[in-house]
Amino acid sequence: MKTIAISRRARSVTALLKRAKRENVLLRSPDGNEFVLAEVRDFNREIELARENRALMKFLDSRGRQPQTISTEDARTMLGLGSTTRTTRHTSVDRT
Repeated sequence: MKTIAISRRARSVTALLKRAKRENVLLRSPDGNEFVLAEVRDFNREIELARENRALMKFLDSRGRQPQTISTEDARTMLGLGSTTRTTRHTSVDRT
């Protein structure tokens, strides 16, 4: 993400920023692209903004409905790769 400083003389942009302090602003360009202008003060505010993002919420809901994950060992068994249980040898070293 790139940060752009806005001059105080840019009245129309300054007006948009003041509006974004009160509520999120949806900007639509002449070619139909849409952008959200929102004030970000802290993490809680970012969470609020994310919750307003319908596409993100739909994606997260679909991910939440996915079946539970399986263990690596179960995946290996299902794929016919067998067990890869390794034994680790520990040796003690006398440093005296």
